[in-house]
This record gives sequence, C-alpha cells and structure tokens, in this order.
Amino acid sequence: MSEDGAHGLTLIAFIGSVFSPYYAWDPARDPFDHCALNVVLYGRPGRFCMTERGRASLARDADHIRIGPSAMEWDGTSLTVRIDEVAAPLPSRVRGTVRLHPGSFTRGPFTLDAAGEHRWWPMAPSSPVEVDLAEPGLTWRGTAYLDTNHGDGALEDAFASWTWCRADLSDGAAILYDVRRRDGSGQNLSLRFDRAGARRDIRPPLAAALPSTGLWRIPRETRSDDGRSRVLRTFEDTPFYARSLLASTLAGEPVQAVHESLSLARFRNPLVRLMLPFRMPRRTR
Repeated sequence: MSEDGAHGLTLIAFIGSVFSPYYAWDPARDPFDHCALNVVLYGRPGRFCMTERGRASLARDADHIRIGPSAMEWDGTSLTVRIDEVAAPLPSRVRGTVRLHPGSFTRGPFTLDAAGEHRWWPMAPSSPVEVDLAEPGLTWRGTAYLDTNHGDGALEDAFASWTWCRADLSDGAAILYDVRRRDGSGQNLSLRFDRAGARRDIRPPLAAALPSTGLWRIPRETRSDDGRSRVLRTFEDTPFYARSLLASTLAGEPVQAVHESLSLARFRNPLVRLMLPFRMPRRTR
C-alpha cells in the first residue's frame, strides 16, 4: 500500500498456477508448464494482469526468476521485480520496477493442513517498498508484505475456505489466518512480528463479522481486539475470491488491514473455472 492509501499493488509469482483452469485441465499436471506473474494495481488507474505461460518462458536459479518478459531478482538485501505485462480483458500495459527492502526475515514455515502438504512462510511482514511504473505513470513509496507458499496438492482438495489479513503496527505487523479444511477441521494463526522479524505475543482477537461482497456475495469475516471491524474498500470481488481494506483494532492499535477471503468450494465449480480465461489468457511462450 502507498503511504497516502491511494494505491495498492499485489504481485504473485506462480510456478504451478494454483488458480489456473489450464493447469486443472492438464492431464500431465506439469507445474513448470503453468507459470504466471499476477500483477494487480488498485486505485486509479487500476489494472489486472495474469498471463499464464509455458515452461519455455520460465528461467530460475537461486537469486533470479524470469516468467516471460517479467523477472524477480534478490541481491542479498533487496528484492527487485521488473514488470512487463499486459492487462486483461481490456489490453493495457503495466511496465516498471518494484523494489522491496526487507530488514530481516521471520522463522518459518507454518503448516496449514494436517497432512503437511501445504506450507506458508510470512517471510517479511512489513518492509519498505518503492514502486516506479512507467505504464501507467505512477511512482510511490509505502510498506509491503512478502511471503511464500508451496504445496504438494491442489488447494481445493485440502481446503474449503480461508480468510487472511495483514496490518502494519507501530513496531512491526500482525497477520491473521483462519483456515477451514475440507475434512471439517480448522486452524487459526494469530501472529505478531516486530521489525526485526521476531515473533511476539498477541492476544487472540475476537471474531468480527463483515458484510458479504456486493457483486458475488463472497462471505467475509475477520478478527479484532473488540470483535468489530468495517470494510473501507473492496479491491477485488470475484466469483471465488475477495480482497478488501478493513479498519480494525489489533494489538491495542487502530489499523488498516489488507484482507482476503477465498472460497475454494466455489472455485471447484466447473462453471467458475470456465469463466477464468476471460481474465487469465494463456501463452505457451
């Protein structure tokens, strides 16, 4: 998020694009043949890019990853993302550079399912970020969150839904992750980290109801110190996923939290998957 709250940016590099209908329909289930850099710009102007590419478009080593014309590079202190993507369904280019400067890293990862097949590591919960986009012309600074996920099975086979949110605190960040598994069990992770990446105690927040999204009626809920929270903005409202900005209280501080709700029960619906190529085109190179 930008310092003034006017702009937001999400970047996700996928090897084995977990929400890809092409990956789900591929009998070979080759993750390296289903890669993408998802770029979502919130505010004005807004953009959504998620062009899936084949294995010929992927190159990687310990410090670099390239997916088509876009790439990420770690130099030991900063993560630099060079973006060159085209939005869909209305074509418009997103091109520029994002630099993230993690001061330190947390210990991880965390296991999200009983079988240990899905792991999540919130590596740098709150880090300075610089965004410099030539197209559209935007330059801003703010704070960012860096994590990584990896798994050995389809998300929709393990989980029914989850909610997640992250908020900056005066001395670090708080992250809330509530997972509902398909077997009926659940897991709540209420985490707090200081700026050095050390985990700190946090009182388990109370459940807080939120209204469903307006268009697709995605259920939303979260947690807060006093059991109250409100939606400031809905960034993304899709048939199975919502991203929002909330006003809450966590660790005794008033915060603005980036929040997501994911319904994998909806994602399993074949009709939903048939809708996805509208925003997720595929190129083999």
